[in-house]
Amino acid sequence: MSDAAPFRREATTGRGPTPGALSVPLTRPRATGAEPRPDDGRELLASLAPLLAEWLPRQRWFAGKGRPVTGFTLVAATELLPRPYGGSAPGLLHLLVRAQQPGPADAPGPAAGTDDCYQLLLGIQDVLPPQLAPALIGRPTGGPLHGRTVYEGLADPRLTSLLLERLRVPGRLGVLRFTREPDAAIPPGLTPRLLGAEQSNSSAVYGETYILKLFRRVGPGLNPDLELPRALANTGCSRVPAPAAWFEAEPAGAGEEPMTLGILQPYLPGSADGWQLALGALAVRADFAASARALGHATAEVHLALAEALPTVVLRRPQLERLAAAMTGRLDTAADAVPALRPYRESLRRIYDELAGLGRAGRTWRAQRIHGDLHLGQVLRTPADGRWSVIDFEGEPARPLAERRRPQPVARDVAGMLRSFDYAAAVGRAAGSTWAERARAAFCEGYAAVHHDPREDPQLLRAHETDKAVYEVLYEARHRPDWLPVPMSAIRRLAERERGPERAADGSPV
Repeated sequence: MSDAAPFRREATTGRGPTPGALSVPLTRPRATGAEPRPDDGRELLASLAPLLAEWLPRQRWFAGKGRPVTGFTLVAATELLPRPYGGSAPGLLHLLVRAQQPGPADAPGPAAGTDDCYQLLLGIQDVLPPQLAPALIGRPTGGPLHGRTVYEGLADPRLTSLLLERLRVPGRLGVLRFTREPDAAIPPGLTPRLLGAEQSNSSAVYGETYILKLFRRVGPGLNPDLELPRALANTGCSRVPAPAAWFEAEPAGAGEEPMTLGILQPYLPGSADGWQLALGALAVRADFAASARALGHATAEVHLALAEALPTVVLRRPQLERLAAAMTGRLDTAADAVPALRPYRESLRRIYDELAGLGRAGRTWRAQRIHGDLHLGQVLRTPADGRWSVIDFEGEPARPLAERRRPQPVARDVAGMLRSFDYAAAVGRAAGSTWAERARAAFCEGYAAVHHDPREDPQLLRAHETDKAVYEVLYEARHRPDWLPVPMSAIRRLAERERGPERAADGSPV
């Protein structure tokens, strides 16, 4: 397929790149041995659906675990590298597919289904080499890929290298648009290696020089992980690696927003994330306060740069009441699903009610663009100079993109980091010691050195820390029940500050 070979528009719907309405110039042989004929994508999807229904739920980045996949819709298909019959060279097929699933069983009220859109990169070969056997997806029976072997394309260095070449040479291919910053120098031939520790995305490092982050669950709209680092680069902020190139899926309909699919950024070789460093300190019973103080300073620098680069708003009574109501709604959902949370519901509600009451009394706070999912795993420290950098501005992937792009108080980021210190102390078997307390205080001190001290707004910070702990309770109950005591410890602490120690029906401490 050449860059000039576009998809053929068949029909329209009003929703992003048109599901099932694009014709892709894949070919399949006729049984008679005549010339291959175009496939409109329906045969392709029909042949892949049984394989994907089994393979997708096993992937770490698949969001709908625990619920069956009931169907697929093809959003777009693009041959990044056509695969001729015969020979050993691989082909690469880029897919955007929607996976239909029923809603979560513990969702309140009628459980609405989901149809999340996923980005897939499928390698295609006649015979899969032994070293790629773990990447096998399956062998379609029928359709344009009949008789061939389909596998996870990112596991094949030849295909991962192809993605870098596409980013080096900007342009369009089907619905895909590749863009590079004019001053970005991306050398050819960088050796790729796939990272394997991520939960919601996939990343490949090229020659210890660049890292390509591929979003797996995607949707219309500019991803904050592209938007915010570019805005920060324009302010001269050096705490965040600036994007060098990226690619998107451009919708066919007027007024529809592109989907951000992948971002290439400078790689920081030898860096360790804050989670590793904190656990390392705990393992040798070392204090983390100096590191936490420097991290607070770096976080404040990023917040100040974001406020300079992008619009800010003032949260007044209506906005604060809506914020508190949303927090209360999340608390009720979590308490309905997790019985251990129910004894604390009323105390925690009062924390949110206090925030709303301050709004009714005329108190205001400024809101701006923030990281949105800040914790120790989202920061890196380089060994040469001990400098902290902040990464992964995607926000919480489970939340709608519009919500993640909404201005919010910086207290939300601060609360996320404070909760992360508690998690580190629990995992490092320092729960009950003063390690987390010292780290929390040092972080706020470092933050206050260049920004407003978050501890001077105790109601706002407490409400956000409570909201984060409630989220953690629901997450751990669903995915890691053995970890549930970690956020529950915070829930007890926050609730006890509201009304004193919780007691069971017989009067004994809970």
